[in-house]
Amino acid sequence: MQQKDPARSVAGLTAIVTGAGSGMGRATAEVFARDGANVALCDINGEAAERVAQAIRDAGGSARSWPLDITDRGALEAFVADVAATFGGIDVVVNNAGIAAATPLEDPTYDAVWDRTIAVLLTSHQRMIRAALPWLRKSTSPRVVNIASTEALGATLHQSAYSAAKAGVTGLTRSLAVEFGKEGITVNCICPGPILTGMTAAISDEHKELYAKRRTALRRYGAPEEVAHMTLSLCLPAASFLTGATIPVDGGLMARNA
Repeated sequence: MQQKDPARSVAGLTAIVTGAGSGMGRATAEVFARDGANVALCDINGEAAERVAQAIRDAGGSARSWPLDITDRGALEAFVADVAATFGGIDVVVNNAGIAAATPLEDPTYDAVWDRTIAVLLTSHQRMIRAALPWLRKSTSPRVVNIASTEALGATLHQSAYSAAKAGVTGLTRSLAVEFGKEGITVNCICPGPILTGMTAAISDEHKELYAKRRTALRRYGAPEEVAHMTLSLCLPAASFLTGATIPVDGGLMARNA
């Protein structure tokens, strides 16, 4: 049997995946585990994260879960230290955890929505990277992937807090890629488009189909695994000369004018 090319595999590496209890986070954890990585899953819903970790272990993979509110700085730092102690280091950080709340600017709750959205979608990203940095510096293949959104590249009605946070993620990605490039730490960003996750579950199948046919080149919503495989690709040892990139995984949504 032909042996796997180590440059095309994350086998043996340790990857943190935030928001791993469902959706794209779950798919990412599963894809990394199938490729042989040790996966550290965290989610505010600790029971959901543990169900994913147990399923990975049942399938022969290496995974452990932690309950974590990523806006709690002390808990976040303790989580990262525990991951490193458990697996002997950290090689990959996937900042995936997210929330969504459509709120008009003049809504009385807007400030609270803004603060929570920025905390979850942007501030937690930089804190997770900062906490993991001592171990990333020791890795032979250090990778950071931030999950943003096509809302960072365009805009939808009443999504200003979400869009601002996701645009901030793309800026943070570019800046940190420049800052840590000399150390060989790559930092890239994925912008998913319409994906079949819990965030889009409330949209009717009819409206999903209409939207996809009108807006995407592939005329469909994407699956979480299709985003997860791009994330994996960015974290391969072979992906050592790609950094500071923002990559839409959107079925051609941003490419299509009509």
